[in-house]
Amino acid sequence: MLTQVADGVLVHESACIQSNAVVVQGESGVLLIDPGITAAEMAGIAADLRERGLTVAAGFATHPDWDHALWHPDFGDAPRYGTDLCAATLDALLAQADWREQMAAGLPPEFAEDIPLEGFGRLTGLPAGTAQVPWDGPRVRIVEHRAHAPGHAALLVEGRGVLAAGDMLSDILPPFLDLEAADPVGDYLAALALLEDVADEVVRVVPGHGSVCGGDEMRARIALDRAYAASLRDGTEHDDPRIGPGGPLDWMTDVHGWQQEALAEKARGAR
Repeated sequence: MLTQVADGVLVHESACIQSNAVVVQGESGVLLIDPGITAAEMAGIAADLRERGLTVAAGFATHPDWDHALWHPDFGDAPRYGTDLCAATLDALLAQADWREQMAAGLPPEFAEDIPLEGFGRLTGLPAGTAQVPWDGPRVRIVEHRAHAPGHAALLVEGRGVLAAGDMLSDILPPFLDLEAADPVGDYLAALALLEDVADEVVRVVPGHGSVCGGDEMRARIALDRAYAASLRDGTEHDDPRIGPGGPLDWMTDVHGWQQEALAEKARGAR
């Protein structure tokens, strides 16, 4: 079910890790951001749009993780965009003969059979430096960075004050670093600075996973993410409420340990 979070902006929350699909209404259809997750959920989004007399004019994937680059036949054949690096990363994956097997290994087992891979990752990469999504609707500014995944972008729906943050600013997930990058923590901190730069324009934040929040809470989420990333960099203790026995997802403790080990190994390799 689609829920309105701002004028002309709707959100669907999946049962899978509270994944959020974002719908932005335009002149001749909608911009569909990060649709997912199961086939039934995506068919439901398409049905909700039809009931409202809306069609999909364009799609956008904020980054190349599997749960943000899905599609469904009921959405039609509208152009689908991502940053150039995001699209190139997906093209490289799809060029591998065993890409489906690689994908299957990373899918949550309780949802794996219900996640359609037809149409996955078929994006048009926007040239580096593209400032806005090319579509017939409100200006949607692209805030590209390198945190979490190659070619990641947040989208700011101007005039409506909505930030589709991708996999950042979540109340249930701590920062997941791009551990294959040369400077994972530095990239993450730089991305948080970019998001902080637009905070005065934001009235609603839609994270890739978790609860939608107001603009007043955005800075608190940035501060929490910044503190966690700094603790990974400095090897210090953290008091992040998203991790540990009281956290919303019990497997975050394992993720935290994995990130600590990966960064330590990267540091040893750089010596």
